[in-house]
Amino acid sequence: MPTNFTQRVRIAVLRPADSPRLNGVDPLHVQRLADVLASLPPILVHRPTMRIVDGSHRVAAAALKGQDAVEVHYFDGPEKDAFLRSVSANIAHGLPLSTADRKAAAERILRSHPDLSDRTVATCTGLDPKTVAAVRRSSTVDSPRSNTRTGSDGREHPLDRTLERLRAAELMTSRPELPLRAVAQQSGLSLGTAHDVRRRLQRGETPVPSRRRGKAPEDRPAEAGPAPAAPADREPAPATPGRPAAGGRPATGGRSRTPLETLRNLAADPSLRQSESGRHFLRWLHTHFVVDEAWRQQAGAVPPHCTATVAELALQCSHTWRRFAEDLTSRRLTDMGPAGTVRPAPTSRN
Repeated sequence: MPTNFTQRVRIAVLRPADSPRLNGVDPLHVQRLADVLASLPPILVHRPTMRIVDGSHRVAAAALKGQDAVEVHYFDGPEKDAFLRSVSANIAHGLPLSTADRKAAAERILRSHPDLSDRTVATCTGLDPKTVAAVRRSSTVDSPRSNTRTGSDGREHPLDRTLERLRAAELMTSRPELPLRAVAQQSGLSLGTAHDVRRRLQRGETPVPSRRRGKAPEDRPAEAGPAPAAPADREPAPATPGRPAAGGRPATGGRSRTPLETLRNLAADPSLRQSESGRHFLRWLHTHFVVDEAWRQQAGAVPPHCTATVAELALQCSHTWRRFAEDLTSRRLTDMGPAGTVRPAPTSRN
């Protein structure tokens, strides 16, 4: 920040400005300023480097009038912030920056300060936040992406709440009696976002809106795990009452329940919740439950030379889940009596 006092500094010791103006100093504007030089405010200079931050036209006007010194305010912030200060100063007074100047300045700021929010950069450059967002998309493709943005209040705000939403969904399914405020606190979500997750689960939707999942269709159901790899030499098995049709969806009419909805119903089943073995199973199931958003978050961490190994491991896990499903289906068919009735469990004799 500039100090609240001025100092007279020789023009010869000042370094040229790192100006946001693509066309540099405007001679006509220098001439206009020379006519009113005595009424102009001090220039702004970065003290550590003595580079002009704001006031190149005023310095040129002073030189035109034969002066060898100018009044200076000092800016003591980091050098990378000097350009930010220069842009914000130039949109506040003097010769207006062109739209091209402002867009070029926004692109440079986004490269040097990628964590700044679109709104903060827009305030600094005098652009619309939507324009800044478009500049970000077109100019920072190869730049590291951050999950946070620093707002004008100086606080960091996360962009993607996918993991927090999935954590909230897990809490809601495994502990349906937990108050919503406690879910919000334990997952790191706001109370309003936690409300949204609950409403989505009640509607049978995934807890993460599709706009946060890329170009997926709206409310695409999340998968409970990696899709089993069907052998290439076998035709897909037809649907039976105890077996889902090809593609993993139950062969029943109407809307299919999402895996999260099914998990929530299981967690609320008294026969599971009221026994130690049932609670242990639910904890085990939550540990191994995977939705699309979860593995997509991890896929980028797999280095290229490990992709084949990890893919093989995922297929092995999918085959294990398939055998688990086939065992449960076999038990279900065995336990069913005539006409599809379920046989009563055997009673113990004393």
